[in-house]
Amino acid sequence: MARETPIERIGRLLQAGDAAGVLQVANDLLSQSPNSLVGRVARAQAYMNLFRFVEAEVDIDAALRISANDDKARILRANMDIRLGHVDRAIDLLRPVARGRGPNAVVAKFELLKALYQAGRHEQLREEVAVDGAWMKDPQAPLMQARAIASSDPEAGIERLKALFNSNAHWSLRRSGAFDAVSLLDKAGRYREAFDLATAAHAATTSPLQFGEWTDRLQQQLVLLDRGPGFFKPRVEPVQGVAFVVAMPRSGTTLLEQMLDRHPAVSGIGEFDGLDYVYHTLAGNGSWPRVPGAVPDAQFRELRKYYLEGAAQIRRPGATWTFDKTLRTWRALPEVASVLPGSVFITVERDPRDVATSLFLSHFNAQTYNWTQSFAAIRQLIELQQRIVPKAFEVLGLRHEVVIYENLVSDPALYASRCLKLMGLEMDDRVLSPEKNEKGSSTLSFAQVRQPINKRSVARWRNYEWAFDSTWDSLVAAHDARRTADASASGAVSS
Repeated sequence: MARETPIERIGRLLQAGDAAGVLQVANDLLSQSPNSLVGRVARAQAYMNLFRFVEAEVDIDAALRISANDDKARILRANMDIRLGHVDRAIDLLRPVARGRGPNAVVAKFELLKALYQAGRHEQLREEVAVDGAWMKDPQAPLMQARAIASSDPEAGIERLKALFNSNAHWSLRRSGAFDAVSLLDKAGRYREAFDLATAAHAATTSPLQFGEWTDRLQQQLVLLDRGPGFFKPRVEPVQGVAFVVAMPRSGTTLLEQMLDRHPAVSGIGEFDGLDYVYHTLAGNGSWPRVPGAVPDAQFRELRKYYLEGAAQIRRPGATWTFDKTLRTWRALPEVASVLPGSVFITVERDPRDVATSLFLSHFNAQTYNWTQSFAAIRQLIELQQRIVPKAFEVLGLRHEVVIYENLVSDPALYASRCLKLMGLEMDDRVLSPEKNEKGSSTLSFAQVRQPINKRSVARWRNYEWAFDSTWDSLVAAHDARRTADASASGAVSS
């Protein structure tokens, strides 16, 4: 029996989803030959599958230096660019590969179609879908064809997307089709149909909810914060120029990032994975968070360096601040305070019913965000967030600013200037035109960020009023009180 070659082994491991195995093979190849193109590409793929994007980017760039026209490296570079919001650059990289005859043409074609869809280039999307080719035999083709149809004929697109959901396609494609249709139904004012389809999509494609996996660690954090400000002590030098958003998903964080990124001194770095790495590395230490003092100082220094170098790697040239909108921050404030002391924080609060509506109707990761399938689970998580964040700010002594979403869209200049003041920066009117930001968004808000600041998402929950009962009353009352007090204190108009 012939011995398996490294390339064959990498292909088999990638097919099996064994990123750790691919990493080992790639490391072996690179230890023998640092300029191995196969090794660099394979390790970049492994790192991306492991959500270690900082290391992945190093290998991608190294692969392109070895072979600037390598199709796999160009596809990986495009994927990274999409993640970082550089959609135009990604499209330019993907188009020649997709139109070629190489073995990666079909993969590039679908990445191109996804990028065009995300960038809102509907005419180009329709043109690409109209071109026959091997890609049409791929299981992903019906989704892309339905999206192209929906871009010019929403009603026909809805029917095609619903048919995909009701087909025997892979569950992930069915999920994408369903939530695309949900979005179109919502825009068409067919709210009950949108709600019912989202309910069916969650039931069919969202993984079972084990809520304790989310709440147990958060409850532990509350207990540890009760021990007072001396419990989580910074053991590294303070950082400069680092800002984090602290909020639930769908609270308006992408709008705020796109606004602040327009300031010449601020670079939005999206949902950078650096904090995830910090969090999971500390969690892997048996002493954290129960006995922080038992974690070696060297580990804190290494994690500080990892985060800062990774953030600097994707920071826009000339900017002195990075603005990180990772969704983990509110659950990892002790970790940030310990590893990155000196950081500043902006918390965004939005009507909890609008947050819940948007979460339930949106296409989040079926495993990581399985709690979005239940209004009760969403409410419980918002309640925990409302308990943890103010307490952590107080106990850990974190410099922060609070932005109420409804007030932000009513008076964007006032709240943008407050956020910039927290960073020691002067107001710049460019932040008031986020729709002019050349940096795209890889989040679910990619379509909204191309529009001027508006109030259309305020009180969206009223279209789904039947989903809310009296268990939401205390959360709503608390938000309304904060919103009114904030507007009054700031002299803003709360509408």
